Parts: sequence; structure tokens; C-alpha cells
Amino acid sequence: MSTRKRLPIFGLMAEFNSRRSLINAVKQVRANGYTRMEAYTPYPIEELNEALGHHRSRLPLIVLLGGVLGAVGGFGLQYWVSVIAYPHNIGGRPLNSWIAFIPVTFETTVLVAAFAAVLGMLALNRLPMPYHPVFNVRRFKLASRDRYFLALDAQDPIFEEESTRELLESLGPMEVNRLDP
Repeated sequence: MSTRKRLPIFGLMAEFNSRRSLINAVKQVRANGYTRMEAYTPYPIEELNEALGHHRSRLPLIVLLGGVLGAVGGFGLQYWVSVIAYPHNIGGRPLNSWIAFIPVTFETTVLVAAFAAVLGMLALNRLPMPYHPVFNVRRFKLASRDRYFLALDAQDPIFEEESTRELLESLGPMEVNRLDP
């Protein structure tokens, strides 16, 4: 008997040879209660997103909040400089000349919204991720050619290695691999 301690598991990944078998496998896995999974395909498959249970992205809300913060920040900075920190009455105009503040306010809105879009996209996609356990699977390089992969995350509440492996093997994959972190 080996006294060597087994590494924790990241998940299990099954390889399929057709898009139809992958979609059927995803539906079966979801029907069994699994919620944390990812599919890898050589091209986008529209019905796969629905089968995986992906919902709408939170990115538009992040961009909106970035834009609002940019507008408030740009306007607030100009107001603070012109009215509070360095007030000068030039030509009898009011200190809070909001019409003159519009171009800078617009530009800061666009700038901060753009930064929020990029940073939000990176955060939501958990990037940068220079290493992922799926790259340990020898045949995963075929995912960009003609193979379809379904990875089940070990952090799923009902994930147990043996029962999950049995479920994946019952779906008729070409191979089921253990994903070690």
C-alpha cells in the first residue's frame, strides 16, 4: 500500500468527438445537478451557452458604473477647482459654469467606462491565467482542431470524484481525465 498522499483534484474532463454528443452530455450533467462546468470547442456553438446555463454578463453594469463614476469625478474635479480651490470671477460669469465643464465630463466618462470595460472583462474571465489544469491533459491540444471537451469543476457542491467519473463515463466519451491543480 502506498503512503503517498494524493494531490487535491481540480476536476474531471471528458473528451467527445462531436458537438451533438457534447451538448447531450452537458444536458445530462446539468440534469444530474452539476452547475460548475466548462466546455471547450474548436468553434463557437450557440446552443452550448444555453445548455451550460450561462446567463447574461455583468459587464454592462460594470461599464455603466465606470461611466457614472467618470462623469461624477470629471465634473466634481472641475467644480472643486473652479468654485472651491481656485475661484476667480472672470468677466462676471458664475464660478460654476457647468456648460464649460461638459467636454471634460464627457471625456472622463468615456475614459473611465473604457477602463472599467477592460478591467471588468479581465476580472470576470479570471484573467490573466497563464496556467490552467486543462493543459495537463495530453489530448487537450485537439480542442482547437476537432475535439470537444467538458470539464466539471471539483468545487461543485455535489462533486465526488468516483461518482462524477462514473457519470461522465456513462455519457460515452472517448476519454475521461483527472485534472490536477
